[in-house]
Amino acid sequence: MSTASLPPGHFPEDFIWGSATAAYQIEGAVREDGRTPSVWDTFSHTPGRTENGDTGDVACDHYHRRADDVALMADLGLNAYRFSVSWSRVQPTGRGPAVQKGLDFYRALVDDLLDHGITPSLTLYHWDLPQELEDAGGWPARDTAHRFAEYAGLVAGALGDRVEMWTTLNEPWCSAFLGYGSGVHAPGRTDPVAALRAAHHLNLAHGLGAQALRTALPARARIGVSLNPSVVRPLTSSPQDADAARRIDALANRVFSGPMLQGAYPEDLLVDTATLTDWSFVRPGDEATARQRLDMLGINYYTPAVVSHTAVPDAPRSDGHGASEHSPWPAAGSVAFHQPPGERTEMGWSVDPSGLYDLLVRYGQEAPGVALYVTENGAAYDDKPDADGTVHDPERIAYLHRHLDAVQRALTVGADVRGYFLWSLMDNFEWAYGYSKRFGAVHVDFATQARTPKSSARWYAEVARTGKLPEL
Repeated sequence: MSTASLPPGHFPEDFIWGSATAAYQIEGAVREDGRTPSVWDTFSHTPGRTENGDTGDVACDHYHRRADDVALMADLGLNAYRFSVSWSRVQPTGRGPAVQKGLDFYRALVDDLLDHGITPSLTLYHWDLPQELEDAGGWPARDTAHRFAEYAGLVAGALGDRVEMWTTLNEPWCSAFLGYGSGVHAPGRTDPVAALRAAHHLNLAHGLGAQALRTALPARARIGVSLNPSVVRPLTSSPQDADAARRIDALANRVFSGPMLQGAYPEDLLVDTATLTDWSFVRPGDEATARQRLDMLGINYYTPAVVSHTAVPDAPRSDGHGASEHSPWPAAGSVAFHQPPGERTEMGWSVDPSGLYDLLVRYGQEAPGVALYVTENGAAYDDKPDADGTVHDPERIAYLHRHLDAVQRALTVGADVRGYFLWSLMDNFEWAYGYSKRFGAVHVDFATQARTPKSSARWYAEVARTGKLPEL
């Protein structure tokens, strides 16, 4: 059956139904078996950086509860699990040989997944740069890209016989522009030029890492990257607002899709940022290196952006990326962000599934022949157990239903979407928000580490089992 002929609400029989996590958000055990600090360890232990001073020191204690967590995934009917590897657990200094105890954890995780019929989907980098590499310059330094390629080869050598789905980077936009621009993410630096340099070296790291994976992995392996492209909409139909949207689209989307998909940075991005840098850190051949053959492209989506031109440069902005006096948008002080009316999640993000549809259609056209996956989509709500211990989250069920409907509609118009990974499997350390925001389909009592599947987890399990959306 072609996807164009799918009945409403139905998905292909081989559609992947998964959930996703990130190492620092769930693993804990930050000082065990040779692991050293990452930038997020340092950042979260710096006073004032995270809500309530929360850290990922224990998080969900997944490092010790791995087997039970995989059994829970199986109980929920997941057929895939997207996880990330902690770079500093595997290669503590970001250089040199791997620590076998670190690799052993991921070997055991993959074996558990396969034993339960769950496809492992491995992400090499989800923001936790080894602190020693940050001390040496971090992502603004070119050498970090080469260190990443070495690390990719080490992990591929250890797990390539059992893992077929490989992602180089998760949301490099956040690593570059929230980590080095606005400073609301680790390492907390606030230098717009450093943010642009970091973006380039993340592009280069993706290319070099993909090359290392191709060398080390069997031919059956599938290699990709997960981006968090933004649906950027102008507030009005004025030419000024249209140009504001173009400017943010370049910084949010095409700064990565240009090199990775077309092998070149967009000219308008270079012109927009010329007052900050001449981009001389881009060496001949770098953009070609960034453009490696992709077997899959991950799309992470939560909410769209609405922008306008403003006559008040660097006015306060509500762009959904945390409070900071520093902007994550280099040379875009003439752009204002607006919160659209309507329903919002606990993060303050507007609920708009049309944005996910738009992205899947857009990248289906921009990356023809590349399989698309929704590698993150979900919502934070203030979930609390009832008196009997159950956790009902009808808002999340409604959110997932509407967004999965958007995925299904994208399929029927030709977008080659192969799977969906719910963010997140369980409540966890939500970066600078600490433990105050709950994205999980499974409730975690952080005092006892008790796991309780929410209503949405059971609902999602039924969708995965039947391959179709129920009536709401």
